[in-house]
Amino acid sequence: MKEHRGVRSIEAVFRTAQSSGRAVLIPYVTLGYPTPERSLELADTAIAAGADILELGIPFSDPLADGRAIQMATQAALEQGTTLRVCLELAARLRAHRPQTPLLFMGYLNPILAFGESAFCRGCADAGVDGLIVPDLPPEEGDRLESLCRHEGIALVYLIAPNTPSDRIRAICERSQGYVYLVSVTGTTGARECLPSRLAETVESVRRLAHLPIAVGFGISTPEQAAAVARLADGVIVGSAVVRRCEGAEAISDVRSFIENLRDAMARSESAKTRGQT
Repeated sequence: MKEHRGVRSIEAVFRTAQSSGRAVLIPYVTLGYPTPERSLELADTAIAAGADILELGIPFSDPLADGRAIQMATQAALEQGTTLRVCLELAARLRAHRPQTPLLFMGYLNPILAFGESAFCRGCADAGVDGLIVPDLPPEEGDRLESLCRHEGIALVYLIAPNTPSDRIRAICERSQGYVYLVSVTGTTGARECLPSRLAETVESVRRLAHLPIAVGFGISTPEQAAAVARLADGVIVGSAVVRRCEGAEAISDVRSFIENLRDAMARSESAKTRGQT
């Protein structure tokens, strides 16, 4: 069994952020969109602009947890020939250029099974991928992939929905590594005009049962929303709002500016929260 490099690198990011009184920013980009090379540039830009951890989306033909923006991006990526093997190659190149930032694949189970779970986990470790998020993998069916991830030193992050019962939250938190991914809404990814009214209550209910940091995703689309979530949770995940800025001649500057604005809004919110506690 390899050293848990992935788990430790993710834990270190959350530990450093918590010691500074701030939340971790976790943007998402779809590998292969709008082209494989361009997606690599956009991923690098996201890190340079302030991403603490980066999610790399693996294109799949039936992304059941994703809304329109990511569905369109993944379809375009597939049309560009972005296979799982291409994703591993892109991740390895990004890791070579950005050796410190934790990288997590977010992808569905079918392509992993088709590739071979063992071969995929070895490929992730070789590419320097630190963790996996598999939205359609329930913990009850995750034993084999968990075991392979642990063997390769990769974190397997599970998701918690707003309506997940307490006993299941506890079980998920016991099996997840690095952090738990709290889905803010029931439904798919995508921009929302406002955050759920009971998000603070949901985060607190999970926090009472979790020994891991809590990162909130789905529906966070503006700097103001990111700042509000940063006051509640340990991590802020922004996906569709980033992906919508990944096409066009100004994509690099648009993604850079957007992530910088997210980071700045979160910093102002966290500074205000700290002043209020003193």
